[in-house]
Formats: sequence, structure tokens, C-alpha cells
Amino acid sequence: MSNMKVFMLMAGLTALFMAIGGALGGQGGMLVALGFAGVSNVVMYFMSSTMVLRMYRAQVVDARQAPELYALVDRLRQRAGLPMPTVAVAPHQQPNAFATGRNPEHAVVCVTQGLLQMISPDELEGVLAHELAHVKNRDMLLQTMTATLAGAISNLAYFGFLFGGGRDDDRNPLAALGMMILAPIAAMLLQMAISRQREFKADAVGAEISGRPLALAGALKKLDAAAHQIPMQVNPAAAPLAQVNPLAARGGGVMKLFSTHPPTAERVARLEAIAAGR
Repeated sequence: MSNMKVFMLMAGLTALFMAIGGALGGQGGMLVALGFAGVSNVVMYFMSSTMVLRMYRAQVVDARQAPELYALVDRLRQRAGLPMPTVAVAPHQQPNAFATGRNPEHAVVCVTQGLLQMISPDELEGVLAHELAHVKNRDMLLQTMTATLAGAISNLAYFGFLFGGGRDDDRNPLAALGMMILAPIAAMLLQMAISRQREFKADAVGAEISGRPLALAGALKKLDAAAHQIPMQVNPAAAPLAQVNPLAARGGGVMKLFSTHPPTAERVARLEAIAAGR
């Protein structure tokens, strides 16, 4: 079901790009906007691991430096049928974790110092399994695709407003201005919705890898509580990669639409349903 929702959202993002392209940029404008966004995101795709580790000030560790953590990741990645990822630790007291890398062969799994200190071994296993699920699901590739389309939509709307895209000399400048403002918002909402679905999917696959859905649920509760009590200084661009958004503010209603992560209560409820066999 999660995969179908992601497919529908991706189709919606593509349709939005095509519609705006036809209205503002024509075929030529669409290609320029897509190419511009694509180049920037391809660079991010290949450089993501190095850039994200730097943003979190994380250090790569090996089996000698962090034997228990390294052994746990190794055991879980074997269950998942994955190559051994690079393991890193970030010097933050807020408990959190993230995975990055362009494919399973170049993956990085990183945890914070706070995570190693504040949760139980079973919960740590659940957290790491969730991150390995992102690697197994190739979510970095999907994030790059959605970022490229969302960026292309923003570029196209902006170029169309500035340079008068389209073939109609009598076009309405107010409509073009509205498109420039609303199109990127619509693209961002679809991009965020896709990100939330991938978190649900990673929870489910992570529970399957670890065999401990309730341990992951317990860890998510602790991570969510800590995110509102222990500040983390990190570049906002890297924050959505974390298992629980380290910069998330409390809020519901319409603000949920702009969140890269689903509400923790919903994630916990789904994990509890998995544990109950529902």
C-alpha cells in the first residue's frame, strides 16, 4: 500500500511538472528547468555521504573503535542481505540516527552519541534496522528523483514568470505570479508526502529486519521526546534525513503537510499493529 501511495504521489509530481511546463515554459523551458535541477541533484547524489557527515560533524568508526555498534550493524545488515555500510558517530547529545549514500554499496549509517547512551540495546537494534531499511529500499535514489522534479517545477515557474514563458503574448502576469508562488508549494507538499510514506515503509521493513517492532516503537517515543528537549545544532538541509526530525516543532493540523516525517504517534500505532499481527 505504501509503495502504491508513493507511485501515485510521484505521478502527481510529474503531472504537475508537465502541466506547469506546458503553461509557462513550453517544451524547451521544461527541458531547461529539468536539466538545471537534475545537474544540481546529481552532484548531491554522488556527494551526499561526505556532505551529510560534515553537516552532522560525524566521524567514521571501525570495529576497533566501536566494537559493539559495528558488530550490531554487521549482524543486521546480514539479515537484510546488504553489504556492510560505513558506520559513523555524530557528537550530539540528542538521540537520533540517519542513513545516506547513493546505493547499498556506498551506504553510511550514523548514530549520535546520545542514541548510544539513552536507549536500550533492543531499541538500538530497532533504530539501526530502520536505517538499514532506508538503504535496502534505495530511498536516497527516490529522494534525488523527487528533489529533481520539485526543483524543476520551482525553476520552471520562476523562469516562466521572469522571461514570459509560453506562446501567448496576452498571458496574465497575475496568473504567472500566482503560478510562481503556488507551484513550488504544491511540489514541496508532494515531496514531503513522499518522504513521509518512505518513513512508514522504513519502519515496516526495519521491524521485519530486526524482528522487534515494539522495540522500534519504544525508541521512536524516546527520540521524539528528546527532539523537543535536547537541541541539536545541524544544517536544516540535513535534518530530514534523521529518524526523527531533530529540528521539528510541535504542531498538528496543516503543519503536518509540511513535515518530512509522519507524526510519531502514527508510526508507533503502525508498529504496534505489526507486532499484533494486524
